[in-house]
Amino acid sequence: MRVTKATVRRACAVCERTLLQGEYTIRFSPDGVEFVDVCPLCQDFALDYGWVREGGPISPTLSAHARKKRPRWAQFLGVGNGDPQPVVPEPVLRRLSDSEAALVEAADLFNASLFRRTVEGVARALGAPLVSIVPLSGVNSELVLTFAWEITWYQYRVLPEAGQPIRLADRGADISEIEGAFTDWNAGLDESGRVVPNVAR
Repeated sequence: MRVTKATVRRACAVCERTLLQGEYTIRFSPDGVEFVDVCPLCQDFALDYGWVREGGPISPTLSAHARKKRPRWAQFLGVGNGDPQPVVPEPVLRRLSDSEAALVEAADLFNASLFRRTVEGVARALGAPLVSIVPLSGVNSELVLTFAWEITWYQYRVLPEAGQPIRLADRGADISEIEGAFTDWNAGLDESGRVVPNVAR
């Protein structure tokens, strides 16, 4: 009798690297419903995303009713049951150029994500950050969202078409570490902690 190995491909849910057979992984729940594999190098990023570690002291407590009520993308992004308010009203949105509309879309995606909590927490301690939204050149519509204070900064990649449109790309302890291309401070936080780009109203 011939025994063959099952070929099951597993990938890290953060960096999307294919995991080797037998490679140690940590399981996290990004949405309070299902668990995904995360490689040891990405576990800090998963925690930054607000994902809950399997077997950790805080386990997902989302009720079945809440799961059914929210669409799948909303569960993944950590959006509440109510529709998040767009940062720019619809009449203004229609008048924006394509590049300005891309900035607004990136801001709305970030505002609907769990990463907003991280930025709000730092802003409560250190005050309002400098904020920039910069589109990257290339075939995809990726943007870089940067939040900077004097003693820390966070940088997120926004890819609207991706299954996980927001991911933490980099962070540091000194504002001078940020590349000059990302220091065009063209956005800010409003009173409720939402990112709002500076576009013509």
